[in-house]
Amino acid sequence: MKSLYWRLLLWLCAINVVTLLVSVGVSNAIAWYSYGRATDWLALAHEADERYIADGVQGFADWVLARHHDVRIDATLFEAGDSLLGGPLLPELRSVLPQLLAAEHLVLRLDPQRLAIGERVIGSDGIERHFVALRGAEPFHQRRGTLLALQLSLSLLAIGVVGRRLARSVAAPVTALQRTAQRMADGELSARVDAAHLATGDELGLLAREFDRMAARVEALVTSQRRLLQDVSHELRSPLARLQLILELAQRERGAAAAAQLAGAQQEIIRLDRLIGELLALSRADAGLAALEWRPVELAALARERLALAELEARRCGCTLQLQADAPATVRGDARLLARALDNLLGNALKFGAGSAVEVFVARAGGRCELGVRDRGPGVPAAELAQLFRPFFRGRNADAAQGYGLGLAIVERVARAHGGRVEARSEPGGGLCVSLSLPAAG
Repeated sequence: MKSLYWRLLLWLCAINVVTLLVSVGVSNAIAWYSYGRATDWLALAHEADERYIADGVQGFADWVLARHHDVRIDATLFEAGDSLLGGPLLPELRSVLPQLLAAEHLVLRLDPQRLAIGERVIGSDGIERHFVALRGAEPFHQRRGTLLALQLSLSLLAIGVVGRRLARSVAAPVTALQRTAQRMADGELSARVDAAHLATGDELGLLAREFDRMAARVEALVTSQRRLLQDVSHELRSPLARLQLILELAQRERGAAAAAQLAGAQQEIIRLDRLIGELLALSRADAGLAALEWRPVELAALARERLALAELEARRCGCTLQLQADAPATVRGDARLLARALDNLLGNALKFGAGSAVEVFVARAGGRCELGVRDRGPGVPAAELAQLFRPFFRGRNADAAQGYGLGLAIVERVARAHGGRVEARSEPGGGLCVSLSLPAAG
């Protein structure tokens, strides 16, 4: 997996390397301009002398003007002690002029920014002349400042280009997550992160995938709660209406008739209490891991305990209870919820498999444990198997039996809260098998 940490580290290293290369390149250019292009004063003096010999004073004056714009020097030629360009000599050179004219080659630094140059030349006409020039360090100083500004600009450009790519690679998925979260906050529960951000293998891609998984879970829970609320409203309406009617009739009756009506009201109240208990159990199972009291639960021992409690009901239904537990199977979870799930499975099996054997089996395969109940009743049509765990669903075979259709929904919630799953399948010889597959403890 690509690590965001390493990606950021490598990008930052790349930024530093690019900036370093730009700095080295521009520094070399500065050094070359400052030192590699040092003026060859003797060659410049011969060039000035040849220009004077070829074009006279005016040609030499034009040459001096061109050099002033090129290398920024003020220069003249002295012949027999006089300047060929005439006019007063530059004030900066008056004090050092005798030294410049007396020496064959002399470069004097007047101050940190100015140089005085004196070169003795003999041209093609055989006449001795002296090339005298004044050059300040300012032109090269300005050029060095320009190059330093260029170095800074190129370094900032390199940092900006590489940093922008880095910033976009990090900001794009974060922005996508923010927009998706905002859409969900506005009520669009089906909002998901763009697929392009899910394919990356770094931490941001993992975060996007986990966010989508969370969003799907939230959407499923909200949809389930809304559907449950609708179903509960429907289921409560009928007993409440009957209870209201019974109480109205009881008010009109007297004696034994009123007592019978009140007994009927009591039965309706018991049914309502049972329904509310089922709803509370479903709600607790739907709450997920936060509501669980975790501890090791040995499924075979749990099955023996629940079978012993169900023995009386099994006799009433004419059923025989059997336990098949080949090996220990321990899970970590809430014993009360697991017991409730097994009770619901046993209750369904006794209800629809009356007069036959009901088998409870416990098994372990690898890292998972299985707890299931098998009956020999009429079974469930294949088209209804997928809907068995929906709250308040009652199939065609359940019309003759009492209940609210919450038992298997609670079983499914319990399995999911424990990180497991539940499966229902019809048996070849008739009947239904419902099993929970749970992670083994440890």
